[in-house]
Amino acid sequence: CAEPRPPSPDTRPRSGRSGGSRSPSASPLLPKPGGPLDAAEMGKVLSKIFGNKEMRILMLGLDAAGKTTILYKLKLGQSVTTIPTVGFNVETVTYKNVKFNVWDVGGQDKIRPLWRHYYTGTQGLIFVVDCADRDRIDEARQELHRIINDREMRDAIILIFANKQDLPDAMKPHEIQEKLGLTRIRDRNWYVQPSCATTGDGLYEGLTWLTSNYKS
Repeated sequence: CAEPRPPSPDTRPRSGRSGGSRSPSASPLLPKPGGPLDAAEMGKVLSKIFGNKEMRILMLGLDAAGKTTILYKLKLGQSVTTIPTVGFNVETVTYKNVKFNVWDVGGQDKIRPLWRHYYTGTQGLIFVVDCADRDRIDEARQELHRIINDREMRDAIILIFANKQDLPDAMKPHEIQEKLGLTRIRDRNWYVQPSCATTGDGLYEGLTWLTSNYKS
């Protein structure tokens, strides 16, 4: 009887995945040899695939400016009844592939000394102004400059929500810009966005500005 012949190349056993022509190490989306992706690596991979970014936002302003109403209008898509914030609210809002982690801290004068405890790691400041409250606009200016002059906030971009534009005699964005002394800020990226928290007008335009000006 004839000697058995070795199997043809098509029938020889193969190693690895069938039909694969690239080694696992050749793909940045596959685990490194020796173990699975850890959580940090997986986050980087998903960011590359989907283009998602995260941004820590600190939302401040005087009491009754409309901060919490803005937060939940963005989060829930509806206007909610709020009470003065004692402490803070934190919510995640996703918009245009950016996950905004928004910290809304109470604005009463007794709480303001605690604001600095929330500064670390902030990438964007949202400062909300009640444009109908002309009596306290100078107070708002002082608080804004105290925030942005803190060294922990030196890298944060600054979005001003000129809020309550629906109210009679509300100050317009150009007036808010002047009253807050923004034109004297030369080395920071800032923007004034007119808004109405109850209707949602201007809120997503503000997030669009943050998205466009955020550098990860």
